[in-house]
Amino acid sequence: MQSNRESARRSRQRKQKHLDDLNAQIAQLSKENNQILNAVNAATQHCVKVEAENSVIRAQMMELSQRLQSLNQILNRTTSSSAASAAAAAVGSCMFGFEGDEFQFTEGFFFNNYQQPIMAAAQMFDC
Repeated sequence: MQSNRESARRSRQRKQKHLDDLNAQIAQLSKENNQILNAVNAATQHCVKVEAENSVIRAQMMELSQRLQSLNQILNRTTSSSAASAAAAAVGSCMFGFEGDEFQFTEGFFFNNYQQPIMAAAQMFDC
């Protein structure tokens, strides 16, 4: 009878230790799960931020591509028209005042009858 009681006590202790081990494992896995969820949330937020930045950069790239195309068109027109000599003289002094049928350069902006102003920098003309 004493041996059975001792055996039952050891069995209860083993069950309690196993239960304690399982509870500790649950706590550890819950902690790891929360860390993983936090990492996933941080990565998701970073991804959203990068996608937003990429959208802005793509829009800027499109705008700059359009500006470059417009400037190239203006440059082609100025070199192929009689205004080229007036432009060459104006470039030397950085004072633009030529007015053609399709374009005009005033105070750092190119204007034409078909498009919005396009910013031009003095460095473009080696002033």
